[in-house]
Amino acid sequence: MKPSRRQMRLGLSVASVGYHYTAWRLPEVSAIGSMDLRHHIEAAQIAERGKMDFLFLADWASLLNLDDPRIARDREHAQLKMDPTLVVSALAAVTERIGFMPTASTTYNHPYNFARRMATIDHISGGRLGWNMVTGFNPEEALNFSHDKPVPSDMRHARAGEFVEVVRALFDSWEAGALLRDKASGLYFDRAKVHFIDYAGEHFRVRGPLDVDRPPQGMIPIITAGVSDNAMELAARFADMSYGGQPNIEAARTYYATVKGKLAKYGRAPESMLMMPGIQCYLGRTQGEAEDKFARIQATVDPQVGIGHLLLNHFPDLTGLPLDAPVPDLEMSTEMMDKRISGREPEMTLALMRRAKQEKLTLRQLFDVAMCGFWSLGVIGTPMKVADMMEEWFTTGAADGFNVQPPYMPHGAKDFVSLVIPELQRRGLFRTEYEGHTLRENLGLPPVPNRHAGAASLAAE
Repeated sequence: MKPSRRQMRLGLSVASVGYHYTAWRLPEVSAIGSMDLRHHIEAAQIAERGKMDFLFLADWASLLNLDDPRIARDREHAQLKMDPTLVVSALAAVTERIGFMPTASTTYNHPYNFARRMATIDHISGGRLGWNMVTGFNPEEALNFSHDKPVPSDMRHARAGEFVEVVRALFDSWEAGALLRDKASGLYFDRAKVHFIDYAGEHFRVRGPLDVDRPPQGMIPIITAGVSDNAMELAARFADMSYGGQPNIEAARTYYATVKGKLAKYGRAPESMLMMPGIQCYLGRTQGEAEDKFARIQATVDPQVGIGHLLLNHFPDLTGLPLDAPVPDLEMSTEMMDKRISGREPEMTLALMRRAKQEKLTLRQLFDVAMCGFWSLGVIGTPMKVADMMEEWFTTGAADGFNVQPPYMPHGAKDFVSLVIPELQRRGLFRTEYEGHTLRENLGLPPVPNRHAGAASLAAE
């Protein structure tokens, strides 16, 4: 049943065992969770219990920064991970309504194999699959796929555009009614309703058709992220959702208006894309309890981890500075900018540098600020405080929903589902039951007709 008023969409974004860099050190967190299917099953079932739209699984096909000893990747948990498309195919068998949003790169996959795999998972899940479409900018990932350095942005995004066109055409290569399976006549499928795609572009040549029937959703929902001009154009052209990373409401409103303002160029209405900023919550039934939870997890941060985190966000190397003395005036690291190892916006870094100067933050305090949703929305507080903030973003042009980023799993997800979602439901801002069975239906996205069925209907008229 469709709700009578606009409601927000919610995804549960799982980064191994949590978005906090050292979440794995908490005694209640499984240190082997990233390699444990049971951990992922629990995450999916928590999200489904909260009536959330999807489970989001980030991914990149490499280990990062192992050649830079200043960045303590050996003290983090998120570098080790399983192929998310394989994980969600297993999760589909133990869930019923929750959707799945695994990450896959258009730069390091081929569209035929990808379409085959994703159509298969959409059938396995009964139409609950989505796709976090990325183009891949990490140097380490490029080196694993026969490139000396990352593919230039213009080329990556041009390839991504062709990639999606091929995938869509392959999904459409089987019309509805093509599969006869008529034992009496002996005809298994109607040859006239199966189509070659004969795609020939700059990056791909694909004949088709796909050897998997059309996915239950027709086209799986796509989510993208990124603030470059190329990334926003790609989102406006193809994406059903955009995963924003803005740390404050003013930046989020600007991003919301900018991306949605590009949709008309591609014949799309503003409501055809959902803006889904990330939100990282440290929750407590009281403000003091929430602050204690944050302090407890921050106590697990080795200074090497904090300094490495700042380095990744274009800060200078602060190794050797006293932890409890005010940091000196800071300038952007041109070395880190040149390496392009971070997707964070320099403006966010500059804002934090100004704050450090104005408030005379110590290095330890700087870690606290940077580790709490520095590049997305970070909140330490009660369910009421979090719901108030989410409602303001949702009702004032900053968001259509949120990707919830638990700092540690599974407890951070359980806290959100048991404390925040009931408050959002009480306000009429979030569903109490799923509206449909497919991810597209639950996201409120329209069905995608098969291009060949449409042509046949027009010809008949």
